[in-house]
Amino acid sequence: MRDTELYRHLLGLVAPWEVSRVELSVGGGRVDVWAEHPKGTRFACPECGAELAVYDHAEERAWRHLDSCAFLTYLHARPPRVSCADHGVRQVALPWAEPMSRFTVLFERLAIDVLQECDVEGAARLLRLSWDEAWHLMDRAVARGLERKPHVVPARIGVDEKAAGRGQDYITVVSNIDTGTVEHLADERRQTSLDGFFEKFSTEEREGIEAVAMDMWDPYIASAREHLADADQKIVFDRYHLMKYLTGAVDTVRKQENRALAATGDKSLSGTKYLWLYSAENLPERHQDRFAALRGGDLKTARAWAIKESLRHFWLYKRRGWGEKHFRRWYFWATHSRLQPVIDAARTLKRHKAGLMSYFAHRVTNAGAEGLNSRIQAIRVSARGYRNREHFKTAIWFHLGGLELDPTTP
Repeated sequence: MRDTELYRHLLGLVAPWEVSRVELSVGGGRVDVWAEHPKGTRFACPECGAELAVYDHAEERAWRHLDSCAFLTYLHARPPRVSCADHGVRQVALPWAEPMSRFTVLFERLAIDVLQECDVEGAARLLRLSWDEAWHLMDRAVARGLERKPHVVPARIGVDEKAAGRGQDYITVVSNIDTGTVEHLADERRQTSLDGFFEKFSTEEREGIEAVAMDMWDPYIASAREHLADADQKIVFDRYHLMKYLTGAVDTVRKQENRALAATGDKSLSGTKYLWLYSAENLPERHQDRFAALRGGDLKTARAWAIKESLRHFWLYKRRGWGEKHFRRWYFWATHSRLQPVIDAARTLKRHKAGLMSYFAHRVTNAGAEGLNSRIQAIRVSARGYRNREHFKTAIWFHLGGLELDPTTP
């Protein structure tokens, strides 16, 4: 088989395109392939599809293709242009590449697969691209995926924030609880950050939102109330974040008590910070004896931990009535504990009781969003941080958006 015929098959070229010549540079480690079409060929206008004669050709361009036996392979051609009476002079669609791309469709599909398994730097090394080229491929894939993303309002959403950098640098992440995919990304964690998600849908479409799991963050609450009918019945304050308030209160009690005991020479609470952060069933076996002794002692921290653990039973009830009864009893115990951090946390939960009780109507949590948070953190760590916030958001969309990333196969 002649080399031109071989590369016609390797490149997937179909009539009227054919390979005119192939050049191999062993020293340069590359193969260059030129494609041409016969004179008199007519092409379709990319706007209306009208069959037209060639008006002229653009300058020769090169597209990176899949490697040939470890040789870098480039396809060269002069893209034809047609002059349409309705749309003017337009470059015709090329069967091997999407518009404005410097890579063939087959190479882009390979690059997307590699980028999904590696960070950008690692993918660039494997594909023998520059970092900018690899990032450009990811950026194009995300833009393509977002353009194809169906305009469908999720029935149940989770709202959370994720640190995008040092200090108070956050992005707002809206996820679809049922599919576990990212639905919206916005800078900061303000009301306008969540407004942008709701405003993508009409009032009628927003009626399809059944539940919104979120933290007790006032800007998010305000946004939901502004855009959703019966918002207080749809907002569900997430178990993870609610328990985080209590866990923080326990840690504050521990710090205060540890300072008081250390002043008298008692070191019993020293080095126990992380023991009190565990739930009972997750405590490592190697710490159980020591922790049992601490809980059996007359420690304020032990009482605070017991109050925190008692609240966890709230989510085990099947009926709202029993959940309310448990919360009333728990609230009385917490507010009469004489532990100010615990009292403050309990009062915060009391002020947001409606969002706590709506759990029994929807039974949703932000567990999926927290799982996404872990994966987002892994993306950030693998890239050793993102100085450019837009790059960070692009990487999140690429890996967690559930988007259709591949270019159209010719």
